[in-house]
Amino acid sequence: MGYGGFGFILLGLVVLGLAVAWVVVGVHALLLGRVPGKRLPWRVRQPRLWGAGALLMLFNGGSPSLFAVGVGLVALGYAVKSQR
Repeated sequence: MGYGGFGFILLGLVVLGLAVAWVVVGVHALLLGRVPGKRLPWRVRQPRLWGAGALLMLFNGGSPSLFAVGVGLVALGYAVKSQR
């Protein structure tokens, strides 16, 4: 295995790490109703909607329309004002 194979393995590990982090943040937002971090809570107005969209973006089963629905839910999580 040469250096090219090592690059693909490293890239795969980075993508896997980002996917796991996205799932953790999505589940956190969906279940607890708030997003972690310093800047993200100031921007996300509807954390549960944002979390559902984040999870749907990853677990769409290869369907482009479900991915688009997930992106839409994430965008709505940013845009829709809270009822509180």
